[in-house]
Amino acid sequence: MFRVADIKYAVRRMDWFMMASVFILICVGISFIYSAAFRGDSSTVYPFYKKQIGWALVGLAVYLGVMTFDYGLLRRYVWGLYGMGLVLLLLVFVVGTRVHGAYRWLNVGVNIQPSELAKLSTIVALAAYLGRPDLDVYSPRSTITALVIVGVPFLLIAMEPDLGTAMVLVPVTLVMLFMAGVPWRILALILLAGAMLMPLAWLGLDEYQRNRIMVFWDPASDPLGVGWNKIQSEIAVGSGGLFGKGFLNGTQNILGFLPRTVAPTDFIFSVIAEECGFAGSVGLLALYGWLVGRGSSIALVARDRFGQLLVTGIATMLFAHIFVNVAMTIGMMPITGLPLPLVSYGGSFMVSTMLALGLLQSVYVRRYRY
Repeated sequence: MFRVADIKYAVRRMDWFMMASVFILICVGISFIYSAAFRGDSSTVYPFYKKQIGWALVGLAVYLGVMTFDYGLLRRYVWGLYGMGLVLLLLVFVVGTRVHGAYRWLNVGVNIQPSELAKLSTIVALAAYLGRPDLDVYSPRSTITALVIVGVPFLLIAMEPDLGTAMVLVPVTLVMLFMAGVPWRILALILLAGAMLMPLAWLGLDEYQRNRIMVFWDPASDPLGVGWNKIQSEIAVGSGGLFGKGFLNGTQNILGFLPRTVAPTDFIFSVIAEECGFAGSVGLLALYGWLVGRGSSIALVARDRFGQLLVTGIATMLFAHIFVNVAMTIGMMPITGLPLPLVSYGGSFMVSTMLALGLLQSVYVRRYRY
C-alpha cells in the first residue's frame, strides 16, 4: 500500500522536466501511430492509436506507482524478480504464441512480451550484484558472474529468436561494468572474446536474420523481398525534405509502400521523418537526448551505488533502442525490429519502458537520504 505522505513526497521531488518530455513523446507517438494507420479517410483508420492510448494510461499508472516506491527495496526481491523473468522466458517456449515463426508472446488475456520485462529485471539484478559493497571488481570471477547473470536471459531471448532485443543487453552490460569500476583490460578481453565468437554467432543465426544482414550490405540483392522495408524506409525519410509533407500526408505510408504491418511499430520514425522532415526528426531526437541526458544526471546524484548502476543500465538501454531504431530506418544498420521508446506501437514495450522510467524517477526522488 502506498501512503499519502509517500505520494506527496514523490510528487514534490520528482523531475518534472523528465515527466514533460515523457508526456510529449507519448503524444507524438499516438499522433503518428494514427497517421501510420491513416488511409486517406478517417472512417478507415485502424484502431492502433486507441489501443496505444490505453497502454499509455496503464504505463502512466505504473510510472507514478513505481516513482512512489522506494527503489532501494528492490534489493530484497531482486533475485525473485530475476527468476520470474527467466520463468516467463521459458514459458514462451512451452505455451507461447508463435508469430511469424518466433515464440515471443504469452497470451494472458492480452499478449505480453516477456523479453521486455526480463530485460529490465536483468538490469536490476546486475545493478544489485555490481553494487554490492563487498564485491571485488578487480577479480575476474566477479566479471564472470556478472556475465552469467546477463548471459542466461540473453541466450533465452536470442533463442526465441529475438536477437535485436537480446543484443541491447550487450552495451548495457559493458557500460554497467565500466561504471562499476571493472578494469579496462577485462573489458577489452570481453570485447575481444565477443569478436572471436562472431563466426560462431553467424552460424547460429536463422536464415531470415542472415538475409537481413546481407541485404544491409546490398539492398539491391532482394529489392522486392527482404530489402523492401529498408529501401522504402530510406525513401520515406529522404522524401520528407526540410519540413516534411505535413501530418497525414506521407505518401510512402498512406499508399502502402512502407508496409502497414511495420509502419506503426519498427518504422514509426520513417513516418515522422516523411511528414515532419529533417526539422521534425531533429526535434524528436532532441527530446530523446534530453530524456537520456536526464538519466545520466540522475546517475550522478543517486544516493547509493545500486541506484547509480540501475539508472546507468536503464539510460543505456533507452539509448540503445533509440540509436538502433533510427539507424536502421535510415539504412545505417541492419533491420533488427527494435521499437522506438514511447513512440512505437506496442503494449508490452510501452508498459516496460514506463516502468523503467518510473525507476529513474524513484532514484531521483530519493537522491538524498531521508
